[in-house]
Amino acid sequence: MGHLSTHVLDTMNGCPAAGMAVTLQRLQGDLAVTLKAFTLNADGRNEGGALLDAQSLSVGHYRLIFSVAPYFRARGVQLPEPAFLNQVQVDFGIADASARYHVPLLVSPWAYSTYRGS
Repeated sequence: MGHLSTHVLDTMNGCPAAGMAVTLQRLQGDLAVTLKAFTLNADGRNEGGALLDAQSLSVGHYRLIFSVAPYFRARGVQLPEPAFLNQVQVDFGIADASARYHVPLLVSPWAYSTYRGS
């Protein structure tokens, strides 16, 4: 069954990004509709599991917005103003609503990486 999930790892500190704020949006042309805003749990994941379950997932364009600078500042990291990375925005497409889509993020205050996970 299809679903959408995410997981964030803090590569600066070598741990899950517990407490990071994340927003999920569906993109409809020039419009971005917020579907969910949440804070990552101790494992760096959404507390409720999947962001979108099989009934909610549909073909289309989506965006995850990760609040990187506020997360690192809350951990006591001294960042310049403005921070090099304030938010990381990942735009991606769902081509098969019956498939699993996992969008992990590996992040530090200065770099990030993402990919389609399983």
